[in-house]
Amino acid sequence: MLCKEDIRKLILEKKLIENYIDLEKQLQPNGFDCTLHSIYSLSGEGRIDFDNKERVLPKVKELEFKNDWIYLEKGFYKARINEVINLPNDVAALARPRSTMIRCGVNVLTAVWDAGYRGRSEVGLAVYRGVWIKKNARIVQLVFFRLSGESEGYKGIYQNEGLI
Repeated sequence: MLCKEDIRKLILEKKLIENYIDLEKQLQPNGFDCTLHSIYSLSGEGRIDFDNKERVLPKVKELEFKNDWIYLEKGFYKARINEVINLPNDVAALARPRSTMIRCGVNVLTAVWDAGYRGRSEVGLAVYRGVWIKKNARIVQLVFFRLSGESEGYKGIYQNEGLI
């Protein structure tokens, strides 16, 4: 796992992370805190198959912040982060919810950030009881792992997600 100084170096020299709000506040001893950009509700059903030929994602509707705050009732939501992640082909990442989220009854559901991925990622929010969340709140901490070698890099449909 990469330490704070290794992450800082990759950010400053290789643009590992762009569009952050406050580098010093977001850098942690063992990771980097990502912040809330937007939240979406989901409707309809999704479809998941083996080779993604029949994949269907649920419809989403962006929810509005009022005075930079949003109240989320118990349920499931999708959230987009502010930061653009640019992983080199020899670094992968995992995200975990910040402990304050858990203490407020919110879990953050994530997947693996594959080496070579670039984009403004989305995560799931499982709200177990109502919660107020402010725009730009730090919601997840990314931890980075140096791979034993260079991979071919991510080539999925979420490459460059959220960059428009």
